[in-house]
Parts: sequence; structure tokens; C-alpha cells
Amino acid sequence: MAQEKTGRIVRDLLDEPHIEGHRVSVRHVHEQVEGRDLAPRTVADRLGPDVADVYRALAYYHDHPEEMHEIEQRRERRIEDSRDRGAVTGPDDL
Repeated sequence: MAQEKTGRIVRDLLDEPHIEGHRVSVRHVHEQVEGRDLAPRTVADRLGPDVADVYRALAYYHDHPEEMHEIEQRRERRIEDSRDRGAVTGPDDL
């Protein structure tokens, strides 16, 4: 039986930690599982990584709370900056 390679958490594509070989960020996995209450298997099926990688992403999120807080703050600042510049963020802005 062939073993399936599972990824690691890396920072080579995005400006935040993500699952190696995927453009799925640790923050997004956390948001889906803990924020939207989706099962890790469901997140894996919908986004493509192995379910073990979803659990790795969740572990990374909880093992690095300061880093993840910084990332969330940076994201919020970017959203606010976009709103201040009049960026289209939804259908009500059209």
C-alpha cells in the first residue's frame, strides 16, 4: 500500500502560513473549522489537502497564537485601508 505524502506548514507562497502544496492558509482552515463549525474532513474535501494537513494547520494555529494574532490584525488593517480608499468589497459598493 502506497503512503500518501502529507504536507507541512510553510510560508513560501503566501504572506502567511499555509499548507505546503496548497494555497490554503492556516488562518482559513481555522476559520472554517472553528469559526464555521465545519468538520476537518469536510474542509479537507472542499479545499483539497489531506485531512491530516487540516489538523496540522489547526495545531499550528494554536501553537503560534502571537503570530496568528499578528496576521489577523494585519488582515483587518488591509480591509480597513481598502474601505478607506473606496474599494469595492461587496455588491452594496457597486
